[in-house]
Amino acid sequence: MFSTLIKNAVVVNEGQSLVCDVLIKDGLIEKLGDNISATGGAKEINAEGLYLLPGVIDDQVHFREPGLTTKATIATEARAAVAGGTTSFMEMPNTNPPALTHELLEQKYAIAAAGSVANYSFFMGVANNNTDEVLRTNDRKKEVCGVKIFMGSSTGDMLVDNYLTLHKIFSESEVLIATHCEDENIIKANKAKYPDADNASFHPLIRDAEACFESSFAAIQLAKKYNSRLHVLHISTAKELQLFSNMLPLTDKRITSEVCVHHLHFTADDYAKYGNLIKCNPAIKAPENKAALWEALLDGRLDVIATDHAPHTWEEKQLPYQQAPAGVPLVQHALLLMLQYVKQGRITIEKVAEKMSHAPAQCFQIANRGYIREGYHADLALVDMNNTTTVSKQNILYKCGWSPFEGHTFPASVRYTFVNGQVAYENGKVNEAVRGERLKFDR
Repeated sequence: MFSTLIKNAVVVNEGQSLVCDVLIKDGLIEKLGDNISATGGAKEINAEGLYLLPGVIDDQVHFREPGLTTKATIATEARAAVAGGTTSFMEMPNTNPPALTHELLEQKYAIAAAGSVANYSFFMGVANNNTDEVLRTNDRKKEVCGVKIFMGSSTGDMLVDNYLTLHKIFSESEVLIATHCEDENIIKANKAKYPDADNASFHPLIRDAEACFESSFAAIQLAKKYNSRLHVLHISTAKELQLFSNMLPLTDKRITSEVCVHHLHFTADDYAKYGNLIKCNPAIKAPENKAALWEALLDGRLDVIATDHAPHTWEEKQLPYQQAPAGVPLVQHALLLMLQYVKQGRITIEKVAEKMSHAPAQCFQIANRGYIREGYHADLALVDMNNTTTVSKQNILYKCGWSPFEGHTFPASVRYTFVNGQVAYENGKVNEAVRGERLKFDR
């Protein structure tokens, strides 16, 4: 079909960075090595001095379609994703209608097949009254990334607080269970303490560390009781970290964890500047939590870096604090943010590839993606660590049209993004003709 030869890139993969050539043919990585020659009309890219990473796999995004398309669509946000080096995403079920049946889930897959430039998978949603439908996912474990339980309320009406529902899903699900963990009773009690809360600085007081800890603890107790495969999303507190271990290799863990880029970057001190723009659930909290999250990320207690990309319109974010929705658009700039921390010496580029590509592939058992290996899908990001990217209204690709990073200059740039061997993004331009593929899972 088509072939590309990437010459002299610094290939970042499986803990090493080595200069070599990469030959892509018919969507796959055909050969890695030195002095590979282009044959058969292969397009050649001189990548000397550039870094080739496995494409980012974002295991938590909200692309809002169907039903919430004033905020985003699968097509628009997938374009933003590839512009930032993200080649695959897993999208959440709290759309309108929520993805609570397999028929509705397949409708989302059809939308993505028609318009997504990135690879895709969609979580099956859990409600208090759809357990039988959720457990049908057991027969489709190679085709669906997992099931999602909101054990705390967030955007949409999908709070699961029925004791019998939780036990049935944890005891019978054969696929990964991903949880949003915040204790609703604690949040309600905190709201009563702050009835006059009128700005976003109250958000981490209302949705506090205790609410996160108690809910994460409950999910983990259920998982241990039934030996469930549990993945706890967007850990945001130092206290929760005691619930996770680094004593086993990732492939042997039954309970894994995710941290999001905004919890690694912002703190509660930033509400004074950004206000509702960084209002999200779980809340961005006091600085000591950020420090603890970084420590746990580097020592292996936190397994995956993701975004929880969750766009809302600018107008919605200008509403008073209590009416403004929670969520931040992040997928276009997540890799650039982590590369900024590479330049600052906070994390290595090899660790970024591990946490943003290898680990999601391992956690979800994604077939033949997440690594730069011969025979694997050629999902790749070619980045320039000696160039800069300034975020502006002109280059933000989110449908909502804004970013908390507007005006910020990142000390790196994404030059090319390859999706199944095709150039999906090149030097500022998305290739609208590219279509991603449905992710498959080795289960």
